[in-house]
Amino acid sequence: MEYSLLGSSKVSVSRICLGSMTWGVQNTQEQAEEQIEYALSQGINFIDTAEMYAVPPSPDTYGKTETIIGNWLAKNPNRRKDVVIATKIAGPGLPWVRSGGLITGEAIIEAVDASLKRLQTDYIDLYQLHWPNRTSPHFGKHFPNHFKFSDIDRHQHEAQMLEILQALAVCIKAGKIRHCGLSDDTPWGINTYLKLSDKHDLPRMVSIQNEFSLLHAKDWPYLIENCLHEDVAYLPWSPLAAGSLSGKYLNGARPEGSRWTYMQRQGIFRDTPQANSAIKAYVDVAHAHGYTPSQLALAWCDQVDGVTSTIIGATTMDQLKENIAAFSKPLSTEVITDINTVFKQYPMPY
Repeated sequence: MEYSLLGSSKVSVSRICLGSMTWGVQNTQEQAEEQIEYALSQGINFIDTAEMYAVPPSPDTYGKTETIIGNWLAKNPNRRKDVVIATKIAGPGLPWVRSGGLITGEAIIEAVDASLKRLQTDYIDLYQLHWPNRTSPHFGKHFPNHFKFSDIDRHQHEAQMLEILQALAVCIKAGKIRHCGLSDDTPWGINTYLKLSDKHDLPRMVSIQNEFSLLHAKDWPYLIENCLHEDVAYLPWSPLAAGSLSGKYLNGARPEGSRWTYMQRQGIFRDTPQANSAIKAYVDVAHAHGYTPSQLALAWCDQVDGVTSTIIGATTMDQLKENIAAFSKPLSTEVITDINTVFKQYPMPY
């Protein structure tokens, strides 16, 4: 297993981060623990979760994933030091989470304490903002004028961001969290937080996790360049585009128990004719070079300059083993050339 530094935190994390959002709906406590144990045995030391998990989010599934991880930690207290645990506070819009309200300083304090209780730990290694208070170009909202940046009151949001950083500083001083990061944000968001941190001597955002895959690479080059030069770890989530790059959803297929058979809060916006065509082409490249389609997509993500650790998820042990093995199968120049041929034909298929 290879490791990278988590931005300016200098925490060493595995190049693979174990995602957990299926634990509590598609996976049981026992299955989650099996995944954790296998991941640790392979050198993975990084686990990502969130207060809103399991997915699909609902009042009934809220907090279940953190609880599952907490149950494992309670059984294995001596192994807490061996894992870097990242969790996230939900942004606005979920009515069962603080009445759907904004992320505020008060919300940070409340949510951190609740996560610590569910996780059954004294500290959180990386505490992230799941999505910003303002609308950002994620979850299918990245096409021009889907919404207007000019509608956002910059000064209002900067004031909110300062309040958030001040609350995070309180939590860090209390020893409840060690580092903080972002998710589903933009270069402006990253740089505004960094500016406020420098100006007010407040904690620095050390990471950001955004959707990034062969089907959704909009963060290259501008956001990733920003991260690299500002020492902010870049953590791709959904490197398989919600499982679609495995090829299992081609031509409208919906395997029993798979993610797309569940309700999707944002709809299945990744399922487009262009995406279907792109996936078929990537499947052909994978088979021609001795990769599974999932392994091709994950190996590609891992070799992108600026990527720190790729967040993977699986519902079965076979999937998990296949995905982890991808990171030991580097891509040759010939494979990358074939991938680039497809990529240039389908640069933004959803």
